Amino acid sequence: MKRGLGLSAKEMSDVFAEWNTGVLDSFLIEITRDVLRFDDDDGTPLVEKILDSAGQKGTGKWTAINALDLGMPVTLIGEAVFARCLSSLKQERGRAAGVLTGPTPKFEGDKKKFLADLEQALYASKIISYAQGFMLIQNAAKEYKWKLNKPSIALMWRGGCIIRSVFLKDITSAYRKNPDLENLLFDDFFNKAIHKAQSGWRDIVSKGALWGIPTPAFSTALSWYDGYRTKDLPANLLQAQRDYFGAHTFKIKPDHANEKYPEGKDNHVNWTGRGGDVSASTYQA
Repeated sequence: MKRGLGLSAKEMSDVFAEWNTGVLDSFLIEITRDVLRFDDDDGTPLVEKILDSAGQKGTGKWTAINALDLGMPVTLIGEAVFARCLSSLKQERGRAAGVLTGPTPKFEGDKKKFLADLEQALYASKIISYAQGFMLIQNAAKEYKWKLNKPSIALMWRGGCIIRSVFLKDITSAYRKNPDLENLLFDDFFNKAIHKAQSGWRDIVSKGALWGIPTPAFSTALSWYDGYRTKDLPANLLQAQRDYFGAHTFKIKPDHANEKYPEGKDNHVNWTGRGGDVSASTYQA
């Protein structure tokens, strides 16, 4: 909004105020509206005077670590933590700004449509974040033998929590309809919401890249979404590389299984056809 559209803090506050009356109605949208509207004693927005180096208490890091331990792709929370880490490199970023080149944002078009697309991008990314969060919770429940009531968890977050939002009632409804729901995106409500938001979401991520404006949460959410909906990912090449350099083995696709490569078994190949050249330690640059 600021770098792309050139909106003032007051104008951005008005946008958040409007968003808070719709699907994004939540505590964090509400306080963002208030923060952008707050002026210092000299009449200028206080937020413009605050050092752009974010601190953290560790809750996001703990979540990211737990996700890695469980092998769950909770990419939004992980990216949010790394974005804070990047922001803390204030002096280094200042030097980089003087030597690293990039495009200059220049908006041409309908601001109202752009803001509508931005709202959809935020909504879609929020859905993905909650979908990832519940994936983590479900897998943690299996690993740690927890018995969880997912509708009650979503309902509990609606009060006394910084992530509370009207949106949580839809999550509660989804898990009440189907307590064994594999992923929030498989629920009709969220499936339709993502489909509706997708065009604006993609446009915003594209513009961010073309303008050189970082959109870490939007971008990583969209990348996860596209990966999740892709039946065949290029991880087969990754597995082949891992087997080549470290003999980490690979499993064969069921429709290609045979006596040489049995289905469900760990297979290994000598990729060079000779011994001694299949580890990274023998590679000469």
